[in-house]
Amino acid sequence: MKTEQTDFWTSSFGSEYSERNKMDVAEHDDWYVNEFGVSRTEMNRIFLSELEVNRVLEVGCNVGNQLRCLQSMGFPQLYGIELQQYAVERAKELTKGMNIIQGSAFDIPYKDGYFDIVFTSGVLIHISPDDISLAMDEMYRVSGKYIWGFEYHNAEYVEIDYRGNKDKLWKGDFKQLFLDRFPNLKLVKAESYKYSQSENRDEMYLLEKV
Repeated sequence: MKTEQTDFWTSSFGSEYSERNKMDVAEHDDWYVNEFGVSRTEMNRIFLSELEVNRVLEVGCNVGNQLRCLQSMGFPQLYGIELQQYAVERAKELTKGMNIIQGSAFDIPYKDGYFDIVFTSGVLIHISPDDISLAMDEMYRVSGKYIWGFEYHNAEYVEIDYRGNKDKLWKGDFKQLFLDRFPNLKLVKAESYKYSQSENRDEMYLLEKV
């Protein structure tokens, strides 16, 4: 499914974003410490350390920063799906031992319940509210147990300007969107992280199928 947003991210803007934001695990953790006062590795430990997890899928993995972080923590079976061909090619250059393919959150090419965890990190915020339900449905479908997210958070679902572009970024309560849509999901854990240089917040959440 093509949308205004998918066209935007598969344009030169998307490839420039990917190149600008590629980081190794140490750089990635340092960025999180500077932004939130805690590394991404530590955030992951807080949310995942007590779970029994094998297969993990990141929806919108870009060049694989998040997946490499999980790999460094010992997660063995890592998969990524990414809309942008340039980012997929760069991810394959930058990672080893992962299955990263080109594809869309609107049509994830895996069977029902295939993954222990399906997650996004800064991806749902770039999907239009008109289309978000389809992406959520696909994530829910391929998850056998958990849905995990780290997204720009706001109590109300609102659009904000993204580098001078309209209709490209929204913030909201994404965990609640999942909970409202799927009655058999329960909230396991959620934590709000404030940016060091502003009052904006991201939220990490973990949901479980029951």
